[in-house]
Amino acid sequence: MDLTTDYLGLTLANPIVASSSPLTGNIESLVELQEAGAAAVVLPSLFEEQVEHESFATDYTIDLGFDTNVEAGSGYFPELDSYNTGTDWYLDKLREANRELRIPVIASLNGASDGGWVSYADSLEDAGADAIELNIYYVAADVGATGGEVEDRYLRLVEHVRQAISIPLAVKIGPYFSSPGNMGRRLASAGADGLVLFNRFYQPDIDLDTLEVTPDLVLSSPAEMRLILRWIAIMYGRVDADLAATSGVHDAEGVVKLILAGANVAMLTSALLIHGPEHIRTVLDGVDRWFTERDYVSVEQARGSVSQRAVADPGAFERANYMKTLLSYAARS
Repeated sequence: MDLTTDYLGLTLANPIVASSSPLTGNIESLVELQEAGAAAVVLPSLFEEQVEHESFATDYTIDLGFDTNVEAGSGYFPELDSYNTGTDWYLDKLREANRELRIPVIASLNGASDGGWVSYADSLEDAGADAIELNIYYVAADVGATGGEVEDRYLRLVEHVRQAISIPLAVKIGPYFSSPGNMGRRLASAGADGLVLFNRFYQPDIDLDTLEVTPDLVLSSPAEMRLILRWIAIMYGRVDADLAATSGVHDAEGVVKLILAGANVAMLTSALLIHGPEHIRTVLDGVDRWFTERDYVSVEQARGSVSQRAVADPGAFERANYMKTLLSYAARS
């Protein structure tokens, strides 16, 4: 079985990518992921707030010390454009990963605005990133914002990052658009080479003792993959972008289903945090075995064979499946 796949113009040895997580944040575990069989890795995100906060702090310090002494006409601090605003640590990790790994290294930018911070995408390219994953984490909490305004915000951000780099660009989005398929097309037209489906918007909880809002990070479950499976099957062949699946991908069966639906790659995060990097080998062995037993010769042959590309009306197909699901449950009861 030939497990080779293409993603973002990169030829990967197999469809398993280690997604952004604490495991991709240090070189030791990155090497372990590579040796276990990961075909590519996504580094932890560089957050927009980190860049903006550090730049603001530096700017404030420079202004504070400027012209405070008549004998120091230029101030005591260097000009902002030559000052280290704190992103060097991320660029150093990226360079180290490139030196130590044989597989593609994808950098991650996490933001929600179309400000000047996107210029850091150019720095990531210069540091050797094989591609950039733009992780758009934006919850439309402004009840006055329309759906069109939210979509335009995404599109502007993608356009600005695309203009800043020449390497491949993937965009990680959430599932809460009124028409995810159309939004996928528009993101591809704006410059996205690939779509990562879907971002998990972590839901806060309330502490009843303190009445404070508290973070509650829960790892994904395999059931979450169903939503991704649906939209990859709908988008395959209809959206001009590679498709990556993330959230809920835990085992070989899930990876096989995603490939059949049309995914180029499957990204593992929670499963690796639970089972460790060596879990990749177990998943790959299962994927190889499933396809080989059914006489498939390559991932390319299998990809999209159970998608909705040949369905004239995907909406009617989904509605029919919805009714069938409800009726089948009633019959069991």
